[in-house]
Amino acid sequence: MPAQRISLFPLTGALLFPGMQLPLHIFEPRYRALVRDAMARDRRIGMIQPRGDGASGKTNPDKPALYGIGCVGHIGEFEALEDGRFNIILTGIARFRIIKELDVTTPFRQVEAEVESLAVQNDDVLASIERAALEQESQRFAQAQGYIVDWEAVSRLDDASLVNGIAQIAPFDPASKQVLLEAMSLRERAERTIQLMQFFGRTDSDGHATLQ
Repeated sequence: MPAQRISLFPLTGALLFPGMQLPLHIFEPRYRALVRDAMARDRRIGMIQPRGDGASGKTNPDKPALYGIGCVGHIGEFEALEDGRFNIILTGIARFRIIKELDVTTPFRQVEAEVESLAVQNDDVLASIERAALEQESQRFAQAQGYIVDWEAVSRLDDASLVNGIAQIAPFDPASKQVLLEAMSLRERAERTIQLMQFFGRTDSDGHATLQ
């Protein structure tokens, strides 16, 4: 697939998955510039996480090392505030893999990246037994965490919306969410999500959530 230039918004813990939405409040000057640039072009921003393994740039803390995979988002809702800040909602389009970082004069970082084909994303479905296992574990996890969920509405979601929705909103740590984003297929992401829910969400005899 052809390489594309992507402007980046590196932010720990704010992962975006294809088909999901992510609300953002933009206040830093460099990311205000990023949003203005995106709105003038194609309304696209690449969300990606800085690495949390000590590989951050010690010589330049403003340019920490990044994970290799992120997600391109399209700015749908857009609100410009009087003081120059923005409220936006990104909708995930597709994952991207960084090829190289570009030498640019903009205050925000840009990369050359490969963007995943939409055909690849839309061709992924779960087997009925896999779907059932994910829904069952999701109910256990939600109960352990004290969440109130409309399970009838959940049952109507397509497989990608269910898997990616859980991956994006579940209270996993940033590194675990990165593992989910980097899963090679929807089935692999669903399996990893189940494993993480089993690890992060059970209840003890007093009804308190515990780690397994």
